[in-house]
Amino acid sequence: MPPNLKALREILPQLETARSLTRRPRRDTSRKSRIEALDALLDNGFEPGDLVELVGRRSCGRFSTLLRTLAAFTGRGEAAALVDLGDGLDPGVAASAGVDLSRLLWARPRHLKPALIATELLLNAGFSLVVLDLGSPPVPGGRGHEASWVRLARTAQKRQSVLLVSSPYRASGTTAQAIIEASQAQVRWRGSGGSGRSPKLLDALGVELRLAKAIGRGPMPPRTLEWRSSHGAL
Repeated sequence: MPPNLKALREILPQLETARSLTRRPRRDTSRKSRIEALDALLDNGFEPGDLVELVGRRSCGRFSTLLRTLAAFTGRGEAAALVDLGDGLDPGVAASAGVDLSRLLWARPRHLKPALIATELLLNAGFSLVVLDLGSPPVPGGRGHEASWVRLARTAQKRQSVLLVSSPYRASGTTAQAIIEASQAQVRWRGSGGSGRSPKLLDALGVELRLAKAIGRGPMPPRTLEWRSSHGAL
């Protein structure tokens, strides 16, 4: 058994359930991401038990969207988990985005198969939100098998947890209740760059979100949002 999965299985029984991480009564039981454009496309937020896939290429604002969603859930006092196959999480940036790190479990597998196994374990542990980020292409291990995604979708439904899959291309097959496609709409820079001048840093990124699939819903117009950066990256 890979060391990271062995360690995860040793930790989970000690947690009892993800609900035990909550240190204050919940005041908001909604499943909104608090990202207006995303919540609108999902018909007022995530539905418990759904598998939602967010698809987009590098530098399209996909990871920033994940961080704000994690911030929304942990900010409500709920426990969330990030299975970070792309190893893209910077805890400092996550904290500045509003993520309560004391309510976040961070798993860092190196291959798709253990990432899928870890995701299923975390759903069964009772986390309100489990995010599986597949990183940038090529995804180590490919897109996985349809049976694996079906099992994850069924586990999320059984546990009434939200499973958010972030991928550079569609990976979950036919199992997702909704597929959101993210693309870069506009980029703004600050600083002029060049020798003897201030460096050119990313100031803001415009993102277009399009609903590519939603069970029981018809077509909807794309929505746009903007992520601003104080770190020169998004």
